[in-house]
Parts: sequence; C-alpha cells; structure tokens
Amino acid sequence: MPEGHTLHRLAGALDTAFAGTTPHVSSPQGRFADGAALLDGTTLERAWAHGKLLFVDFAEGRTLYVHLGLIGKWFVLPVEPDHAETGPPVTGVVRLRVEDGSHVADLRGPMACQVVDQEEVLRLVDRQGPDPLQPVSELNDPDAAYGRISRSGKSISELLMDQTVLAGVGNIYRCEVLWRHRLHPLKPGRSLKRASWQLIWDDLVTLMPWGVRTGRIITLDDVLADTAAAWERGERPEVPREFAVYQRTGMPCLRCGATVRHKKVAGRNLFWCGGCQRRT
Repeated sequence: MPEGHTLHRLAGALDTAFAGTTPHVSSPQGRFADGAALLDGTTLERAWAHGKLLFVDFAEGRTLYVHLGLIGKWFVLPVEPDHAETGPPVTGVVRLRVEDGSHVADLRGPMACQVVDQEEVLRLVDRQGPDPLQPVSELNDPDAAYGRISRSGKSISELLMDQTVLAGVGNIYRCEVLWRHRLHPLKPGRSLKRASWQLIWDDLVTLMPWGVRTGRIITLDDVLADTAAAWERGERPEVPREFAVYQRTGMPCLRCGATVRHKKVAGRNLFWCGGCQRRT
C-alpha cells in the first residue's frame, strides 16, 4: 500500500493539472458512472491528502474520496497533441478518468472511489491519526497520537502502522525511523517516553516531505544531505533506494555492524538491528 507521501505527491500532481478547470470526468469501466456524472463539467477546486486518504474537492460541495488500497494506481499524464481533442485511448480497467485536453488521470483498482459531502470528509479524516505532512493544529495534533500510544500494550511497531494512531506512515518509514532513534520495534507503546515520541514525530516531519518532493523515501542522513544540496543548486538527481535496515535481513547494521533481524509482526515484515536497537 502506498505510504502517505505518495498520496500527497499525487494530490499535488492533480492540483497542478486540473485545479481551477472544469474537466471531463468519466468511468470507462462503468462502475463509477453515477459518481462521474455528478462531477463531470464542474470546477475542480483542489486535491489534497490526509495520510493514505486522497480527496479532490469539486464545486457545489462535492468531494471525490479515493483510497488506493493495495493495488490501486492513479497516474496523471500530459496528453499528446494527437489526442488533445479525443483523449488518449483507454487501456486496461479504468474506474475513473479525469481529462481536460492537456492532462489525463486514469484511476485503476482503488479500494474506495466515492463522491461524498463535507460531513463525510470530516468523518473520514477524524477517524485517522495526525498526519506528519500536515501542519500541527487542533485537528492534527501529535499529542493525540501519543495519548493513544501511551495507553496501549501493543508494540510501537504495530502502533506506528495503525492509521487511526498515525496517518500516512507505512512499513519503510516505521522500520527506518525506529532504527534512527535506536528504539526496539517490539517495545510496548505504553513504555515509550514522551521525548522519544517527539523525536519520532519530528523526524517524520523532516523526512516525509522529501518523499513528496522526490518520490523516493529517504531515511539515511548522507543521502538526505546530498539530495538537499542538489536541490539547492536547482538539480533533481536520481535518489538511490538505500535504507539502514529495511529489507537488509542478515546484513550488518550501518551504525554498529550487528546483524539486521527480521520478523513478521501483524502480517508485515519488520526489520531492525539486533545490536543498537536493543532498548525495550
């Protein structure tokens, strides 16, 4: 399932392509025909995300709610000049198409695709934990996440993946951020100190926007420094897919040299260092 930075990045692409326009909205597959008819020809005001939930606000108080789930894909592409009038041909099973002559966005295989009102938008967001990619506010409060963590006997690795506790964090970020702060992933949430939670939150607030900018998860300080320096120079280099512990079972820890361990927790693969992450 895409992590939260992917949804924020997609929202930005939709905004750039369609915000302020009145695109043609259709359902080539037919399963979203009624919803598409409600949105077709109305002004697309903005796209935004909270955690792994994507929202596209249209005029007349209608919002398109999309959850990609495990297999959903939504690509926003420029339209080739030859297809400017007719639109590019539909390939595959397309639940939803948004197009305006210059861009086309085809949605395939989402877990959820619905037209909802503002009351339902608030309900959906309220069920989620705070999102590190959103500004801290009364409705996006990291203290609320810590309140849930500090009352739970579940492991911190499970809680970081619980979208009702913390929105947008997936498996890679949770493994890497726990390594960065030398925290054992099986440490019970109720034993996590407030200062340790603040370090986790602040780190995610720093790291995840780089995922939005580059489309790659960056968790190593040297890669982050090189990428930031390149962006300062106006360059957009290819970011290497390198991690400290994620998918490095049996390999030496980059910090202490101990063996990286692996275990399935709540059905997901968990990776951590058996040396410098011993604190429970």
